[in-house]
Amino acid sequence: MTAQAELPPFKPLPLKPPSIAVIRKDGNIYVRSRYPLGEMARSIVHLLEVRAAAHPERPFMAERTPLQDGSTGDWRFITYGQINARANEIALALLDRGLGPHAPLMVLSGNSIRHAAMMLGAMKARVPIAPVSVAYSLVSSDYAKLRHVVELCKPAMIFAEQGPLFARALTAVADSAVEIVSAVPIPERAVTLYDALKSDKEPARLVHALTQIHHGTVAKYLFTSGSTGMPKGVIQTHGMMCAVVAAQEALRTEPHDQSEIPQSLEWMPWSHISAGNIGFNNNLQVGGTVYLDAGKPLPGMFEETIRNLREIAPLVFGSAPIAFAWLADAMEKDAALRDKFFSKLRQLGYGGATLSQDIYERIQALSIAATGKRIPFTTMYGATETQGVTVVHWLTERVGLIGLPLPGMTLKLVPNGNKLEVRVKGPTVTPGYLARPDLTKAAFDEEDFYCLGDAARFVDEAVPEQGLVFDGRVTEDFKLDTGTWVSVGTLRAQALAAASPALQDCVVCGHDKPFVALLAWPNTSAVREIAADSARSTVDEILSAPRLRAFIKERFAAHNQRGGGSSLRIKRVLLMSESPSIDGHEITDKGYINQRATLERRARLVDLLYAQVAPADVIEID
Repeated sequence: MTAQAELPPFKPLPLKPPSIAVIRKDGNIYVRSRYPLGEMARSIVHLLEVRAAAHPERPFMAERTPLQDGSTGDWRFITYGQINARANEIALALLDRGLGPHAPLMVLSGNSIRHAAMMLGAMKARVPIAPVSVAYSLVSSDYAKLRHVVELCKPAMIFAEQGPLFARALTAVADSAVEIVSAVPIPERAVTLYDALKSDKEPARLVHALTQIHHGTVAKYLFTSGSTGMPKGVIQTHGMMCAVVAAQEALRTEPHDQSEIPQSLEWMPWSHISAGNIGFNNNLQVGGTVYLDAGKPLPGMFEETIRNLREIAPLVFGSAPIAFAWLADAMEKDAALRDKFFSKLRQLGYGGATLSQDIYERIQALSIAATGKRIPFTTMYGATETQGVTVVHWLTERVGLIGLPLPGMTLKLVPNGNKLEVRVKGPTVTPGYLARPDLTKAAFDEEDFYCLGDAARFVDEAVPEQGLVFDGRVTEDFKLDTGTWVSVGTLRAQALAAASPALQDCVVCGHDKPFVALLAWPNTSAVREIAADSARSTVDEILSAPRLRAFIKERFAAHNQRGGGSSLRIKRVLLMSESPSIDGHEITDKGYINQRATLERRARLVDLLYAQVAPADVIEID
């Protein structure tokens, strides 16, 4: 990018500036927003009722029509009035069957209009809905995690939209007493068809069910990623979800423009809070239209996202950092795509991992080329147990921030070794774990703050309004054999930026070792271009290409020359062709890597990194 004095201004960000109270007591630091929490809706489905009454003909959600060859066709829509009416039919059908607070509905399918209707219908009937990662059914080979969540949740009904795809998983985990709902029949299995979920009984029962819903009513069970063991069922109440919406509304400086219907594109799974709670519920709040994206930031799948972005101009776009890297790759080659993407865009949001400085600068250069202005980046930090905790709600050029507490939330920063451990209390925090009072008790401290296990630090302790920076997982950091601490989260982000665009992700090695090394997964499309060797066709062959190895050596040598001591110097790199394993707990379905599980599962590769004489596959950095 250009020199700092020459940079154009940001687009306006209609959010309030930082205003916090900081109290230091008994060695701990308590941080809270001075802005009061906004008015909360009674429940998510009461919010739906309001929006459906206000604009029944407005498109609520869109998905592409599936074609017989496996591709997708044109968009099909459902309006606010239609989704509300369908949710009412489903709610009555669930009430007919006796489902309720203690008889949940489990969903195995991915995001879809039917999934949305099932979710909202269940909520209206006070039936907790438990959306489960699709990977547990379609990627896992042993169904261990799926079996675990079924045993924990004990669903009375399971929704698997494309039933035949889930037939093996259903056979493995669901007995004949569990009603299966699908859009299509499953051979040799009793199934209730989705379109048949209706009731001819008195609809006044639904009115009564709605009057019983309050902030303490359980709306969902969301399962932790299971990256460090079997997933835990996190209780999600209507109050928790409505509080996140109200907290974000409390930071706005201007009302929503009623003349424009906000459009958003969503690929992240509803089995996680980012899309399933925060994105879904915020769309209801603003009366927007969600376009469901069948693409993902993966080889062979991101083309679908690009296709969709040629048609959709979002007001706000949020995704994982890896998606921004792929998006930058595409827009740098296609000015028409770039201009369409930025045409209405007001802000970008990332979460789940730190956005690298390299990707940030590439996106800003694209924004400047398209609009003449920089685009604000925001990020929200939280967990399945907490919803949103902090947010960046001001203009900043710094990446890696997690922001400051949302209105209504209080952070407690507790000294833990050489770090500050993050704990939180507020209306967005779960009351506990499903059927696990022992885990619930262990998760909260003596002041009832939830312990996240992450670390954070102030950008400047003298000016705390500048925000907090994510400082890694408390349990991930390690010492070299010299006693020097290595901050895994910080170094990982720097490593990915240094080697951009060659690496998709990496894990940092070096516990009790003399130096830091990396196990890294390549960005396959990028390394093919870097290797520029048409004679090499397989991934393993490409990873041994001289031009690629020279690129990696050059980039990390430059990183090492920038200094920072042994804790930041990378001495060896091993590129891996085997993808991260879900069954091995190495990765979640959102693409987040578990450091500890990967190091344990790939201990043989770690040994190669630290062999006295580096094997041929290991790249040594000057």
